[in-house]
Amino acid sequence: MAWMAIMSQPQFENFTASSLYCEKCKASMPVRERLLLVLPGKEIFDYLCTGCSSSVGQREVTEGEKLMAQAMAGQSRRRAPRAHQLMP
Repeated sequence: MAWMAIMSQPQFENFTASSLYCEKCKASMPVRERLLLVLPGKEIFDYLCTGCSSSVGQREVTEGEKLMAQAMAGQSRRRAPRAHQLMP
């Protein structure tokens, strides 16, 4: 059950892929994310291979996940020391 503890860590809340396996290219390729569809309460993104532009996956982001990401970003900004605090 140790994997459940790992899955609940906040750094895995908003996972985005930087490379995925492309069937056409027969290799793991860098991908770019494209907004595919906006629905009430969620957005669907398509991952496109940068080599051949074929679709290699999708990601759904719900409204709740977007709000959580914004809240987490606000918390990390507040925790970061300011530049004038670092200098004596």
